[in-house]
Amino acid sequence: MTVKFENGNIIIENLKNFDLAQTLDCGQAFRWSPAENGHWSGIAYGRTVVLSLQDETLTIFNMTEDEFNTTWRRYFDFDRDYSMIVDSCKSNELLNSAANYGCGIRILSQEPWEALCSFIISQNNNIPRIKGIIDRLCENFGKPIDGGFSFPDAQTLSTLEVEDLAPLRSGFRAKYILDAARKVASGEVDLESLRELPYEQAQEKLMLIKGVGVKVADCTLLFGLGRI
Repeated sequence: MTVKFENGNIIIENLKNFDLAQTLDCGQAFRWSPAENGHWSGIAYGRTVVLSLQDETLTIFNMTEDEFNTTWRRYFDFDRDYSMIVDSCKSNELLNSAANYGCGIRILSQEPWEALCSFIISQNNNIPRIKGIIDRLCENFGKPIDGGFSFPDAQTLSTLEVEDLAPLRSGFRAKYILDAARKVASGEVDLESLRELPYEQAQEKLMLIKGVGVKVADCTLLFGLGRI
């Protein structure tokens, strides 16, 4: 792929194995939506981002080179060779079928706290309802930004009580969200340290949080902490 900076936008050409719908609406991130003009918009790392993909050319609107190289190149995992990964699956019938089905999916590198909180909310839930709960969480407790609201940090949520989360309509998950926020805000669960811990120890640390089992721990480690 080649990356250009033109008229305040990032233009990425010859981008293979990247599909906006497959990547942004497959259930790994929950703050992206399509527009009627074919663009996708979302909020991550406290910023609204708008994307357009035509064939193998991706445009990221209103973004500086420094922003792209500091955050968004890593967020979209652009430096990983997905073509090689898809090719490596061809010798196994099951993996080859899966790779062909989802060959446009890239693993997003999300903010760790947002990933943890989102996958707590995802338990026994479907994607539209997960998105609704997260939208209400951000609208009620996030900070206003251009295009919406930021994801509320753990410190902000740690001061709340279950009844404060009633507008989210998150059900049994409310107490888990608050327990996670308190353990992260206090440092009892240090998310950044989990990038380097042996994998099973990292899982165990996350499972100190009420309501976090193996699946939520694994999703947090993969999508929020880069444990590929």
